[in-house]
Formats: sequence, C-alpha cells, structure tokens
Amino acid sequence: MTTTLDKGSIDYKSELLRKGIHLLSLSMAIIYYFISRELALKVLIPITLFSLILDLARYFYPPYSKIFYKLFGFMLREHEINSNKWTLSGATYVFLGVTIVVILFPKVFVIPGIAILIIGDIFAALIGRKFGRHKFLAKSFEGSLAFFITGSIVILFSPKISGDFTEYLIGFAAAAAGSIMENISYGWADDNLTVPFIVCLTMSILYSIFLPDISLILTNVPI
Repeated sequence: MTTTLDKGSIDYKSELLRKGIHLLSLSMAIIYYFISRELALKVLIPITLFSLILDLARYFYPPYSKIFYKLFGFMLREHEINSNKWTLSGATYVFLGVTIVVILFPKVFVIPGIAILIIGDIFAALIGRKFGRHKFLAKSFEGSLAFFITGSIVILFSPKISGDFTEYLIGFAAAAAGSIMENISYGWADDNLTVPFIVCLTMSILYSIFLPDISLILTNVPI
C-alpha cells in the first residue's frame, strides 16, 4: 500500500525528472544568441507545428494515443492526460511560447525571456513543492520568490545593449512580472506560454519608457 508520504516522494521525484528534461529547453536561448531570427523561425515553426500535431492526434486516434502515453506519459502531469479535456503538453507550450516571442520581440528580450522561463520555472516548482508553506496568490510565496531570485540571476548574465544600470533594473522588473505570471497562470493558462510573453512585454514597455532612444539590436550578434 502506498502511503501519502510515499506518494509525495514519488511525485517529487517525477517532478525532478520532468524539470531535468525541461532544462534542455534552455538550449533554445543559447542557440538563438548565435543565429538570426529568420533561421530560428525556419527551425521553430516546423517543430512547433509537428509538436502540435503529435499532441492533438492523441484525441482523435486511440491506437496512437496508447503509444503516445506509453512513450511520453512519464513526462506529463495529470491535467495533461485528462482525456475529457483537450490540452497540450508542456513541451508543445514551450515551443509555442518561444516561437511567439521570437516573432514579436527583439533578441535582447527573447533570450532572457526564454532563460527566465526555464530556470525560474524549475526552481519555483522544486522549491515550492519542497518548502512551500505560505500561500501567495495561486501558489506558494517560497516558489514565487525562488522564481524571482533565479530570474534575477539570469538577468545578471543575459546580454545587454549598453550595460547601463537601468537595463538591469528593467530586467529585474521583468523577472518579477514573470514570477507573478508563473504563479497566477495556474489552472487557466500554461506558464510555458504566458511567462516568456509577459517577460518580453514588460521589458519592451519599460525600455520604451526609460530607454526610448536606445537601439535594441545586440552588436556582433546575428539579427
């Protein structure tokens, strides 16, 4: 008989595995630094469409559904395998989120946006599940704080236009916005889609207000 404690331990180990796989998505931010937006979209759009097709096909073709869950079921959360409600896997949402921000925003916003999503989400989930004690909005204060701290660390190392201190402050504000969005996305939207968008949007708005004359093109990097 599996006890509640045992179940919690198993769930946390499963979460560790999922987040370990999720960490691989960080490669998209790293690779995007070295390639152009045009090339990135030539790769991202087909992959995203393919992922969408694979994901949605399980609702239309039962034999395929069995194979899908056998291969990828260990990576999915309970709500992602609920046959009574159409949903997408976290991986598909990551591809969608990344593709959207690459289309809409300059590279200097997209790279930290993706990195904050991946690193912040991993630590928010692991810290929140293990040490979360205080309710904050939809999740835990500890998890959201972990997201903000790790997101801010990402900002310290992400590429900047001029290195002006204002750029760092804007980045920290975007990390805070991402932390809030990761928290409140629970139950109605997927944070893999909402977080990179809100981080990039926050940076876009704040740059236009506080650094309106700065060029948003990174030097010595493919556009």
